[in-house]
This record gives sequence, structure tokens and C-alpha cells, in this order.
Amino acid sequence: MVQRVAVERRSARAILIDDDGRLVLIRRSRPGREPYWTTAGGGVEEGDGSVEAAMHREIFEELGARAVGAVQVFLASSRTETGLRVQHFFVARLVSLDITARTGPEFADPDPDRGAYDVDYVDLRAGDLAGIDLRPQELKAFIFANRDALLAQAGLGI
Repeated sequence: MVQRVAVERRSARAILIDDDGRLVLIRRSRPGREPYWTTAGGGVEEGDGSVEAAMHREIFEELGARAVGAVQVFLASSRTETGLRVQHFFVARLVSLDITARTGPEFADPDPDRGAYDVDYVDLRAGDLAGIDLRPQELKAFIFANRDALLAQAGLGI
């Protein structure tokens, strides 16, 4: 018998690639902790028309970014005490980025305990990804294994 598990939270994230074949990531730094990197994205909200629409909204909020050619390529999940957290990852090509357009409490609140959300670029064609703590770890493994396909999907070839 298959046991049903409630989806506690869905999020939409972008494997965002710029014209130079670099991943556009957010470097999270918090006082007293080692930095880590993550893709732009966040929770799917009730007003989002789709998971993809949530991804576009989130990359604009977190990066002031616009992207084209979004295709869902990866799904990650983790169990919690109350259900399942599901992350939908889309590969997309960056068309614009305006850091001054970022919105949200993480940018409006200058509280130093919140830490920093810095934009960082990691070359997919080089070995740069190996040297960073990209989370979740299974996403890092997926990108490593599929980086040529991700570049091709973003229209950059190999």
C-alpha cells in the first residue's frame, strides 16, 4: 500500500545562465557561518499562475532579472515532520539583470544578522562549480553531470 504524503511547500528555482555560459547564483553570507551559494527562487504563492510563473516572479524579486526559454529540468524533495518540500528547478537564459530592482524583506532590512545576498557568477565551462558549496547538494551533482545539456538548452551550445 502506498502512503500519501502531503506537500508542505513547493518552490520554484532557476538554473539561470548568462550569455557567457555562467550560472547566476546568490552567495549567502551570514555572521559566524561559512558562505554558501543557491539559485534564485522561492515559494510558489497562491497568486502564481504556474510553478514557472513563480520562478519568473522570484528571479525578478531576488535579482531584478528577466529570463527566457525556461524548461523544468530537475526536481528535488525532502521530508519534514509535516510533509514534503518540493523544489522545481528550471533552466533559463538570463536576458536582463538590474540589481537595483530587487525587492523583499531580505533587501529592505539592513539587519546585519540577516547577512548578505550577493550576486555571483560561476563559469559552467570551467571547474569553478567544484569550489563552492551550492545547495542543495543534489542540484550541484545534477548540474555537474548535465552542464553541457544545460548550456545547450540555454542556447549556448558547448
